[in-house]
Amino acid sequence: MIITTLRSFIFNIAFFMWSMLSSLIFAPLFFISTKAALKSGWPWAYGVLLLARVLCGIRYEIRGREYITDGPVFYASKHQSAWDTAIFWKLLKEPAFILKRELLRIPLWGWYLWRMQMIAIDRSAGGAGLKDMIRQSKIALSNGRPIIIFPEGTRTKPGAPPNYHPGILALYNQLKIPVIPVALNSGMYWSKNAFNKHPGTIIIEFLPPIAPGLSKEDFRARLQSAIENASQKLQDEANNSNP
Repeated sequence: MIITTLRSFIFNIAFFMWSMLSSLIFAPLFFISTKAALKSGWPWAYGVLLLARVLCGIRYEIRGREYITDGPVFYASKHQSAWDTAIFWKLLKEPAFILKRELLRIPLWGWYLWRMQMIAIDRSAGGAGLKDMIRQSKIALSNGRPIIIFPEGTRTKPGAPPNYHPGILALYNQLKIPVIPVALNSGMYWSKNAFNKHPGTIIIEFLPPIAPGLSKEDFRARLQSAIENASQKLQDEANNSNP
């Protein structure tokens, strides 16, 4: 436990320093264009994943690669850790994340999110906020960018009861493109608000796409069942490999 805490302490410092340093290194891209600024996401993510492996012993396995596509699609993913953001940057080209507008106020990194034209939504705006999310999503798709949404809106701990927000239903109904569910077990090793990071192998699994055309009720039930059942299996797998 002492070794884990020490390694986590070093990692947390390195993570912060790398995030700040990369923001400064790629500042010239920020001032060129949105397209240029987006190129800073991949090296940042690569650095985070490398630090996690070297300092904390966190590796990862990707399943369902055959479902990753460059076509117009959006990914609906379980969200348990900051790791989840980094892995999508590495696997997808110029992803557009749906996120809360408050994140844009974070010094440096929030400015990058704005410059990268992430889909920032005002959760307090109700229906107007959903319309703006759909408008921004259509722009992202027209620019050939895949959309990433975390249906629960925030990181959750493994085993926590699911709480899927209506935004995912609005997107499915309006965009009329396939949805790729994504399951993972990152919270078993890098949990929400937890100081310690634990060694092991995170598994992220891309699941068969859900075609457009279902009713909102059927879509919600199918999406939640796919993500939650698969994520639970991955959590059980992690528990069995770390008795």
